[in-house]
Amino acid sequence: MTASDPGGSHSPATLQDWLARVEGLHPKSIDMGLDRVRAVAGRLGLSLDTVVVTVGGTNGKGSTCAMLESILLAAGYRVALYTSPHLVDFNERARVGGVPASDEELLPHFEAVERAREGTTLTYFEFTTLAILRLFAQSGPDVAILEVGLGGRLDAVNLIDADCSIVTCVDIDHTEYLGDARERIGWEKAHIYRTGRPAICSDPAPPQALIDYALEIDADLWLFGRDFNYAGDRLQWSYGGRGARRTGLAYPALRGANQLLNASGALAALETLRDRLPVPQQAVREGLATVDLPGRFQVLPGRPVVVLDVAHNPHAAAHLASNLDNMGFHPVTWAVFGVMADKDIAAMIAALGERVDHWLLVDLPGTRAAKSAELVQTLAECGITPTAQRIVEAHPCASQALASALERADEGDRIVVFGSFLTVADVLAFRRQSGRSI
Repeated sequence: MTASDPGGSHSPATLQDWLARVEGLHPKSIDMGLDRVRAVAGRLGLSLDTVVVTVGGTNGKGSTCAMLESILLAAGYRVALYTSPHLVDFNERARVGGVPASDEELLPHFEAVERAREGTTLTYFEFTTLAILRLFAQSGPDVAILEVGLGGRLDAVNLIDADCSIVTCVDIDHTEYLGDARERIGWEKAHIYRTGRPAICSDPAPPQALIDYALEIDADLWLFGRDFNYAGDRLQWSYGGRGARRTGLAYPALRGANQLLNASGALAALETLRDRLPVPQQAVREGLATVDLPGRFQVLPGRPVVVLDVAHNPHAAAHLASNLDNMGFHPVTWAVFGVMADKDIAAMIAALGERVDHWLLVDLPGTRAAKSAELVQTLAECGITPTAQRIVEAHPCASQALASALERADEGDRIVVFGSFLTVADVLAFRRQSGRSI
């Protein structure tokens, strides 16, 4: 048997070989449920003996995690951070002390999960989650921040009992797995909450099902607008919680009006944990000022302006539209758009409204992706077709579409690359490999 054969006896030699092997272990890319992954975790003896913060939600998870990590690092703590998906390198998913884990650091934990698997089929996400959690368990962090992959109740991250859990927002996404109503989705996400422990929701209008579940299990529910809030002017903002205030804060380095919601949720979590993880005001200031997260309304240097945003559902597209409205005037906006076929693509297009003048649609890898020709057809169904004044065309990948836009756009124009993580990832990978500024 070969190293790539899931039943083979030889371990892969490199991380990329391991990832290729892991992709073939389970017939489905997503298989909701904790029984299989819990059994393997038990054989691993997996536990995290540290403060754990779990972050779930439809959008805003990555930003909230990044702000928590940045603030806690500035406060001098050793922080482990697990996020997904990655943009360019798998190692982005596992950070310890603010640095992505190396291949060499990850490999022993892939091998340990494989030994403990004992024939149990695990998805790519389940296998890699267990490997990264085992890395964290042996790294001795002061705090571990864990981003939920999908939903909450049946997500592999929910194996770990968090000391504090955050649900950033609840909206319609992944309907095949979570349902097509906010109440149902909110109930799924609320299952990252734990009895007697802080349960934070940053959504200004949380589903009643989320509130009811938190009350049912007797979690310590913190609601935005009731238990914590923010206020601000053009120069600074302030946070107010149950028993703490942080004033005179500079706006987070992450762009977008919605980032204050994410920041206030992060500060609420730190307020609930202040006896175990005290954080001085200067660390909050420094952490928010230096936080970095590629692909979240990321504006690249140079002209024309290029914006990268992993807005991959209608809720995120609406936030992108609002953030575009808050930018300075640009006479023409070009969109480089690639997305998964199971998304509400028409609603995403509608969210951008008349802000986009030209559409460059791209093919993405994988069977879940919508083909560029299909996106052209969906645009037509939305009343957006090629004219003498409007370009609508298909491209084989996002980096080629962006290069095409850059060739034709004027300096004062704006190019927005959005949709799937894979759309933004292709552009970021091209920038890294080529050394070019785009």
